Amino acid sequence: MIYDPARANPLHGNPLKTRDDIAKAVMDLFKPLLPYFSEGGARVRLSATGAHFDRAAADLEGFARPLWGIVPLAAGGYDFPHWELYRRGLANGTDPSHPEYWGDVSRTDQRQVELAAIGFAIAMVPQFIWEPLSESQKKTIAAYLISARDKEFVDNNWKFFRVLIDLGLTQAGIDFDRSLTEKYLDEVEAFRLGEGWYRDGPVKRADHYVPFALHFYALIYSVIAKHDTKRAASYRERANVFAKDIRHWFGPDGAALAFGRSQTYRFACGGIWGALAFAGVEALPWSEIKGYYMRHIRWWSELPIAERDGVLSIGYGYPNLMMSESYNSAGSPYWALKFFLPLALSADHPFWATEETPAPEFSDPVPLKEAGMVAIHTPGNTVILSSGQSHDKMLGANEKYSKFVYSTRYGFNIELNDRHLVAASFDGMLGLSDDGVHFRMRETLEKASIAGDKLYSRWKPWSDVTIETWLLPANPWHIRLHRIVTPRPLQTSEGGFAIPRADFNVDIAEQSEGQAVWYGQTDSSAIVDLSPAFRRNGTAISAIANSNLIHAKTLVPQLRGEIAPGTTVLATAAIALPKAYFGPDLLANLPKCPDIEELEQLFRNEGIAVPVFGD
Repeated sequence: MIYDPARANPLHGNPLKTRDDIAKAVMDLFKPLLPYFSEGGARVRLSATGAHFDRAAADLEGFARPLWGIVPLAAGGYDFPHWELYRRGLANGTDPSHPEYWGDVSRTDQRQVELAAIGFAIAMVPQFIWEPLSESQKKTIAAYLISARDKEFVDNNWKFFRVLIDLGLTQAGIDFDRSLTEKYLDEVEAFRLGEGWYRDGPVKRADHYVPFALHFYALIYSVIAKHDTKRAASYRERANVFAKDIRHWFGPDGAALAFGRSQTYRFACGGIWGALAFAGVEALPWSEIKGYYMRHIRWWSELPIAERDGVLSIGYGYPNLMMSESYNSAGSPYWALKFFLPLALSADHPFWATEETPAPEFSDPVPLKEAGMVAIHTPGNTVILSSGQSHDKMLGANEKYSKFVYSTRYGFNIELNDRHLVAASFDGMLGLSDDGVHFRMRETLEKASIAGDKLYSRWKPWSDVTIETWLLPANPWHIRLHRIVTPRPLQTSEGGFAIPRADFNVDIAEQSEGQAVWYGQTDSSAIVDLSPAFRRNGTAISAIANSNLIHAKTLVPQLRGEIAPGTTVLATAAIALPKAYFGPDLLANLPKCPDIEELEQLFRNEGIAVPVFGD
């Protein structure tokens, strides 16, 4: 039988309908790791790939991250037969005299990240991981945890890691400087944007770290830190508000929006729904919350996300180092197990007792002001228009944060060769080149505004080139309007959505002046030039393999053309839909080119700075 990569996924074949199904998923995901535990139990080494931190910290990551699923599994009454392995590993990893010692903890150290899971475990299930230890082992472990929490943490969601370590120390009866806990809890308040949103630190960025980190840890704190009722109430109220926005980052099939960094954490994105249940926050009817939760894990169960032995790979929809960050070790994907937090709830909790229901339908665009986004719900997909956000200089940073549009169904492409203009896909993006070889895209912004359901940004691909971009919903289309001021000629290439490419070249391309369409086997994608005084050529390309997050091979329709020095206005309409919904009437009834003066007037009257981007 020919090898089917999807069958290596430990979730494959699990119906994922009930609490017991979800519990089984935890064990199925954990079992492939057992052969890779070291003799002393402290290290889990899964491959030769490296991260920017040392190997010992990476091995700790492989050891600790599964606890995010194991702990709620055990707290909910399910059997986990490997606690002795974890106790042995914890004792040896924190012992400086043991060969498997994890190493001393320094400031802003990866070890601080992973010890949060251990603090969570001690706080939640001390009877399994703490109480059976000897007094000398407890003393050694406590000293290690205190050495970690006394150092400075990165000024972002990491501040919650000290808090989680402290929850474990409190449960264990260990004395420590609690003022440091309060300091970080207070400092996290500075990240707030309003309406339940946060920045991930002092940056102009709001990504999946808002739901699967900042809200996730805050809701855990609200349950475990029973003394802090005031903060617990605030965290629950913020999550209650935020849930009504973040549901627009999920598609009708359960897929989450592919946007931002750390996509290799996969179904951690669905952890917000489980965290709401864990903290008793009925932000939506329990049936809807459960629906978002269960659809999400079922979506992942169909994808080839594991290696042949069932170990989760670095990647998103398939093994793929091209989309990773320098902090992704082979153990990093196991942050996905944060998804399983509601297993700690009893079977009769309303979250588990209710029948899941589909997501509501949204016919109108939905502004997400804090993030500078507008959601458009189309058949089989949720499309997000984005004003753009700031980012670190990570691999694929422009693509992860600065595209004009993102999608739950189509993901996005990473440009794998910035010295080959004609091979770049530019899906959801405008690429520009002044030499026909190297290219630039939207990166950092000078300004970002939102007016109702419309977005504006001003950006400079070069110091002497200024581009203003307006984004407008026109469901199921969206429109992009660019005003480009340049002192020299520029070659431009603008892409539509990247759709899956079939084998044997059976997909059909149409390309002509002003238009390009790909008719794939499952989906179709089109891009049309609406420019008032300029017409680009339609081009249908096959993107470089392994550049898309979800599909290893993709097709992208493009518009290409050279603009002259001076001011040029480009207008674009783009659309992609499942094949059954892509009829000929769509191309016969195109949206109209917006009036740029009317848009300027709108933003003068109603535009506000995007909160995540504003000071």
